[in-house]
Amino acid sequence: MKVTRTTLSRTLAVAAGLVFLASTAAMYAQVKTETSTTSGAATKHVSVEHGTVVAVSGNDLWAKDDAGQIRHFPNVPESARVTVDGKQLGIHDLKPGMTISRTTITTSTPQMTTTVKSVTGKVWYVNPPRSVILTMEDNKNQEFKIPNGQKFNVDGQMLDAWGLKKGMKVTATKVVEVPETVVTQQRILAGKMPPPQPPPPDQPILIAVVEAPPAPAPAPSGPGSSGRTRADPAPAGSCEPRRQ
Repeated sequence: MKVTRTTLSRTLAVAAGLVFLASTAAMYAQVKTETSTTSGAATKHVSVEHGTVVAVSGNDLWAKDDAGQIRHFPNVPESARVTVDGKQLGIHDLKPGMTISRTTITTSTPQMTTTVKSVTGKVWYVNPPRSVILTMEDNKNQEFKIPNGQKFNVDGQMLDAWGLKKGMKVTATKVVEVPETVVTQQRILAGKMPPPQPPPPDQPILIAVVEAPPAPAPAPSGPGSSGRTRADPAPAGSCEPRRQ
């Protein structure tokens, strides 16, 4: 009968107290793989940035942040939207003077991915404490090296290599746990229109100029006139002509 050699590595014991035999080599069709993922408590971090639109050119945006620095945001996607006064605005709708706030919510979730690979076979030959040969479901034999101190669960009994006998059914299992952190981000954009320009101060359109009327000119005097008017009294010692 053909024998295939495979190396075993020391494995982890699960909460139920079972001790497993694991193989570091690739198994055949008899290997069953199960993967499960458990998640822990998520943590959230919220950051808020403020800025004022300075200029927009195409899909490039320049904004002044809270520190007074001009920041350049190139190639803003067409799908980006900012909520201003209840309206969804795109990059081409932004105007200088508008204030924008970006709220970033970062969620970090710890996860543990557990991969369990198991194989079942019957003891065909055992060379304690170094190795054991198992007959697989396809009637092929594989040899496994036994780590020091390895125990085997056979019908609920914990046996070492010396306790294995030909014909015993043995399940070899490899457990791999990989911790990781899944990070997701959500960005919320909101803005405000610039304040309206103050109206210009009241200025009159026309200015009325009132001019005083000119003083009346004196009456002209005729030939032979003494220059007196009828209202003027005759000077003393003068002779008025007698009216006939």
